Amino acid sequence: MRRRLLFTIAILCALTAFAQVPKHELRAVWLTTVKNLDWPKTLVKSPADVQKQKAELCRILDKLQQANVNTVLLQTRVRAAVIYPSDIEPWDVCMTGTHGRNPGYDALQFAIDECHARGMECHAWLCTLPVGKWDAPACKAIRKRLPHLIYKIGDEGFMRPESPETADYLASIAREVVTRYDVDGIHLDYIRYPEQQAIRISGNEARSNITRIVRAIHDAVKSVKPYVKLSCSPIGKHADLRIQSSRGWNARDKVYQDAQEWMRTGLMDQLYPMMYFRGNNFYPFAVDWKEKEYGGAVAAGLGIYCLDRSEGNWPLEEIQRQLNTTRQLGLGHAYFRSQFFTDNTKGVYNLIANDIDRYPALVPPMRNKNTHHSSPNTHHPTPITLSLSPHYIVLSWDGDAPLYNVYASRELPVNTDDARNLIAMRLTQKQLVFENTPLTRQMNYVVTAMDRFGNESVPQQSAAVSTQNAFLPNDGKTLVVDTQELSNKDYFLIQTLQGTTVASRRAYRSHIDIADLPDGTYQLRSVNKKGVAHRIAFFIIKR
Repeated sequence: MRRRLLFTIAILCALTAFAQVPKHELRAVWLTTVKNLDWPKTLVKSPADVQKQKAELCRILDKLQQANVNTVLLQTRVRAAVIYPSDIEPWDVCMTGTHGRNPGYDALQFAIDECHARGMECHAWLCTLPVGKWDAPACKAIRKRLPHLIYKIGDEGFMRPESPETADYLASIAREVVTRYDVDGIHLDYIRYPEQQAIRISGNEARSNITRIVRAIHDAVKSVKPYVKLSCSPIGKHADLRIQSSRGWNARDKVYQDAQEWMRTGLMDQLYPMMYFRGNNFYPFAVDWKEKEYGGAVAAGLGIYCLDRSEGNWPLEEIQRQLNTTRQLGLGHAYFRSQFFTDNTKGVYNLIANDIDRYPALVPPMRNKNTHHSSPNTHHPTPITLSLSPHYIVLSWDGDAPLYNVYASRELPVNTDDARNLIAMRLTQKQLVFENTPLTRQMNYVVTAMDRFGNESVPQQSAAVSTQNAFLPNDGKTLVVDTQELSNKDYFLIQTLQGTTVASRRAYRSHIDIADLPDGTYQLRSVNKKGVAHRIAFFIIKR
């Protein structure tokens, strides 16, 4: 019911005053798990705690969805430990409070499912070279298994960038994640030399060592799923500029992180530079990142944590200026970190949800050198039908694409380049349910198919209200089926709107028993003797 209301609100927003916002824009949030900073706040000590952890994440994702965030960077490899059942590394302490203890569910799979249900991408954020405090359980465990790959700086452990085995090991983790999970991206953090380390080799050699790791991870990811985006979070200043010094702190020459070259050569699809600066330490370098996109997508990492009194006490106007400038440049934006955003620190959430990102946006299509597998001629969905009940409208279609977007407007043709008209995105089911109101009945609807690279088909216009797919009457116990639908039908499938079969039934004298089904909206499919299923109607159980 709540999501139906959200779709109705999206339609109302489509009629409000126009704001110049792009249809494609990268809008991301770093969702940290290290030290339980953003999530989870509840440790799993009992089975009941699992549901509390899940509910916490759902509340965060709901707020992100309502602010039109389209990409969640979820910290998955924390410090040589992970938040999913891995064959390579142990469970991280953040899940249960105890290193290596299984929380009783797969947190990564749950997060992916919940992000996708809200039309958001989920990227697995892997912290690469740091492996934690030297005497912490995770660091001690990897030191025991791979002593020749781990070295100490201060009280921290790190993997050796110069060793080819480091590249192979980190690539194996990325491959495991991409093989097992329907992630939309792999996001590399700390893919650089530690700034505390005194480098005794040339800068070119040091950069080559880091690039070897990036290339190994890239090849591992793309060999399994070419559409999975590879990204990283480089230092926010790439190098000294002619007009502005980096003041000794930059990605390329200080920590040997050649991120712009990775974009140029196609090793990266996206960049999220950590631009946690102000004034001349921000704006000239933002221009530089834009000029060196090389066909990929760049989102400026904004230090919204600096709004906090204990972290810098920035005025909100500073973040507002940075958002306005990066949008004018054509850059996306990413927030570090989630809790400062969802807690509405100094009103930052209200500013973005109600003003800056008032309308949704799609993630930019992959246009880098490694996207030759993409399908620019994505097949459009088949003709769309509209079915009405007293309370709901069901928009339905058929097709074989992995994802669909829905647009609505009073005007014809519906302008699919206008972000205000986008009411639902990245749908995997082939239906959309929303409130039946005078407004929604006046709207024109179109659906586009979209492949995993972000390429959209031409729009398919909705047909008139269908009588063939009208809602079937029922009294909460028995569903009445037209006798014409009974001929040559072996049995019927009852499915959710997402296509999950919940029951199979045979009809008896035009009646189908539904007494054991919970209240909700369903679709009815007939199955003939050859096993071919066809949708024939929708029905709503409301007792």
